[in-house]
Amino acid sequence: MRDGRFCSLKRDDNALTAVIEFLSAFTLFLMILTAFLSLAQLQMGSNDPNVDRIDRSAVQGLDRLTSDGGWFVPMGSEGLDYANSTSEWHLHDAVELDDGRVQTGLVKDGILDHQRIAALHNVSEENMALGLGLDEGYTLFLSIEVIESQNTSRIGVELFSGGTERSTAPASSNAHRQFSQEGEILQVIFEVHKGGKKNNDLHLTEIMVRPSSSGPEWIEIYNPNDFALSLRGWSLNHSSSSSANNLLLKEGVISGHSTILLSGDSLSQDTGNASQVIDLSQESFLGVGSINLLADGRGTLSLRYTQVYEAQPYDVMVVEWGGDTGLFMSLGQSLSATRTLDGVGANWDVNANPTPGDYL
Repeated sequence: MRDGRFCSLKRDDNALTAVIEFLSAFTLFLMILTAFLSLAQLQMGSNDPNVDRIDRSAVQGLDRLTSDGGWFVPMGSEGLDYANSTSEWHLHDAVELDDGRVQTGLVKDGILDHQRIAALHNVSEENMALGLGLDEGYTLFLSIEVIESQNTSRIGVELFSGGTERSTAPASSNAHRQFSQEGEILQVIFEVHKGGKKNNDLHLTEIMVRPSSSGPEWIEIYNPNDFALSLRGWSLNHSSSSSANNLLLKEGVISGHSTILLSGDSLSQDTGNASQVIDLSQESFLGVGSINLLADGRGTLSLRYTQVYEAQPYDVMVVEWGGDTGLFMSLGQSLSATRTLDGVGANWDVNANPTPGDYL
């Protein structure tokens, strides 16, 4: 019995030792696995479906943006006209692209196409999001930058930078890709946000209150953003001591870093380099010749925007003339913004040589 008990204890010690060695080996395995995942920059997340969806949207959006040259389907009388779709979307202007469906591919022959990058100024953020298949309620930010170059002055040059800022959204994700071409390395960063406040800034830059001869009244508006902006949701308000007039803009789109002209007579309007002219004579907001709809002596003009799901517009920019402003125009003189300020103001001067459509 004594020998039997000794053998039993010995077997128990061997089993315990085997268990301890197994647990030690398993613990070491887990440590190695954790280190491997860390080196691979992988992490075991919360499996939040919203986070996963944003991550997936960023990766898929960047892939669609940088895998080929993209396409454009114009709008026909019965909906999208697929028979006249084209891969040369970058040859269409902002108005055409806004009236159709565009997927903004940027790659030709395996490298980023500078013509297509430049054409991004004709695409609105909303249209890009729709073409890339982002979920409703998602916004985006796109940056294309030179990060390495044989020409040191080119390092840090932004070829495009626009969209909704990440700081305004509760959740976001991004994906990036680099292209080596023409002695440079270009980096494309594509961000997807859940919600966020879009950069819907437009500037009043010059207005004609007292046209000479039979010329039209006109208003020049500049888009400081890289993306194009649709005029839907924008409005104008003109008030004077004797009247007030409101106009809700229902059409039009402004390319990035370009101007449009709202005119009392598009046929006689001097357009300069404006990307578009919209005739407001039928809206009774701007006049021509003896039809004087903007106050000559004292008046106020407000450019307003109404956010989605909000009822009340807010002033984006306001200009006043006459009264205590010291701004009085003679025939043929315009009011010109010499410097745009933060908020709703600007520095304005009387301009004896109007330049409609030629802001900047």
